[in-house]
Amino acid sequence: MPRAVTERARTDFAADIRDSTAPMAQDEMIAALQDYDAVMPTLGDAFSAEIFAAVPRPRCRLLANFGVGYNHIDAEAARAAGIAVTNTPGAVTDATADIALTLILMAARRAGEGERLVRSGQWEGWNPTQMLGCHVSGKRLGIVGMGRIGQAIARRCHFGFGLQVSYIARSEKTLDFPATRADSVQALAEAVDFLVVAVPGGAETRHMINADVLAAMQPHAVLVNIARGEVIHEAALIDALAQGAIGAAGLDVYEFEPQVPSDLRAMENVVLLPHLGTATEEVRSAMGHMALDNVAALADGRDLPNPV
Repeated sequence: MPRAVTERARTDFAADIRDSTAPMAQDEMIAALQDYDAVMPTLGDAFSAEIFAAVPRPRCRLLANFGVGYNHIDAEAARAAGIAVTNTPGAVTDATADIALTLILMAARRAGEGERLVRSGQWEGWNPTQMLGCHVSGKRLGIVGMGRIGQAIARRCHFGFGLQVSYIARSEKTLDFPATRADSVQALAEAVDFLVVAVPGGAETRHMINADVLAAMQPHAVLVNIARGEVIHEAALIDALAQGAIGAAGLDVYEFEPQVPSDLRAMENVVLLPHLGTATEEVRSAMGHMALDNVAALADGRDLPNPV
């Protein structure tokens, strides 16, 4: 964790901090539930129902998740075991939206491909038809999931680039910019030039972007994912890109992260980032302090600020 968060955790809570950045192994998660009052897991630490079942009488009373997404935690099983789950909403919104814009622009304007060309030493200079991409301004944007992050992306696109916004969500949203709610994901995919995935992960959204949705997209359209990798059926995406069914993709997350298929890595029309959504010093520190605020509330007997 960032240094200030680490120092606070050790000073205020006598925290033990793992040396490894790898996800916790099964025996580590079981020991954590047995030995600690609170645990700060993050993406990859898969606290499944089986883990909770292995610890019938846990000491742990709180999983203070370091991140807004918590699909790696079986929250219902945690509650049944008497363990609360919290997350870090708000802290991640702007940084994640910024990465979505980065991916839109990079994929549309072939920026990754262009940088590789320059680095390779094979660039022969400017010419009128070199690496023609897709103009972003004034085009149509579709947001899959119009929560905090989806709205932040749409706001940037509308006010910054004049994009026409459509979205799919469980309910109609009251927004400070014009936007049209689509009837279905497939209808949204058919109508837009840029389709951005911004829904939570989990069983309900797994493979929400499947072969049918990809087939509905226009041949020049760009798909961007800053949500969770499993929301997109990765094999179907590879097929769509290989067949030219869609124009490009910009990905910050992957279905089997950190494994990225060699087929994706070989494609020039795909921008691949290593899950940079919240990767700024300020944001990661804010996330850590928000998680620790929940630990402090537990220690003081107060209501948890960010229960899920």
